[in-house]
Amino acid sequence: MPPPRHAQPTHGSVTRAGYPLVSGGWEWDLEVVGAVAHGSNAVVVPVSRGGDAFVLRMSPPGGEVVEQVWALRWWAGRGMALLYDDDADAGAMLLERLSTPLTSRPVDEAVAVLGQLMRRLAVPAPDEARSTEDIVRTRTPDLEPEWERLGRPFDLAILREAIRVAPDATHSTLAVNGDLHSDQVLAGTREDWLTVDPVLFKGDIEYDLGRVLWTRLDEMPDIVEHFDLAVHEAGLDRDRARDWVIWRTVDYWLWGSAAGLTEDPIRCARLVNSLLP
Repeated sequence: MPPPRHAQPTHGSVTRAGYPLVSGGWEWDLEVVGAVAHGSNAVVVPVSRGGDAFVLRMSPPGGEVVEQVWALRWWAGRGMALLYDDDADAGAMLLERLSTPLTSRPVDEAVAVLGQLMRRLAVPAPDEARSTEDIVRTRTPDLEPEWERLGRPFDLAILREAIRVAPDATHSTLAVNGDLHSDQVLAGTREDWLTVDPVLFKGDIEYDLGRVLWTRLDEMPDIVEHFDLAVHEAGLDRDRARDWVIWRTVDYWLWGSAAGLTEDPIRCARLVNSLLP
């Protein structure tokens, strides 16, 4: 069941050069003040209202937008961009305006910041959030059949290790951002760095450490050194963190192979092999 809507939009109009930009029946009294930017599934427009700066984020409506609205409302600005208004049915969110992405910073600094954010976001999660334990238990039985279907894209020993260490039990009920990496973190003013586009889970905050690493892997002369840096900054158990990185990386490796990716499977191989005994 999708999370409930937590807010209703206010009224007004979005204008550009005197023309209203209205979608889905909402009007927010905004003025476009900068160039449109876009990512893989959204456009972001700098806007203002009453002299205050925001961004208007527009993406295809659906469950993903509803879940992001829920997560942003729930974290309420703790290590996270503030959400001021939303119309999930129209795919629209009015957000705190941030600036420079973390991708612009050296990898050492970025990994440290991401580790600190993992811990910053780790407050007791809502009961209805999906558990990382459930994710692992649901997905692990599919790993070997998928590996077979894909023509055994990597060594059996790696697959066996991922299944062996699968972190399918946890006592943690802390909040977890299930989509954390350098592209999703931008410089703020309330806090130095703030997260955008969150996915709210509960359980082990080590969940997305693999993504923290593989998205910047090409910049890492020593992968284990950066793994240890993230573990230190987030205050993680090193063995548990290693298990999560191996399991998540093998899961992504299979997904990437099925999707026809070419560079990411190579990164996955480097990351897993760096952490194998």
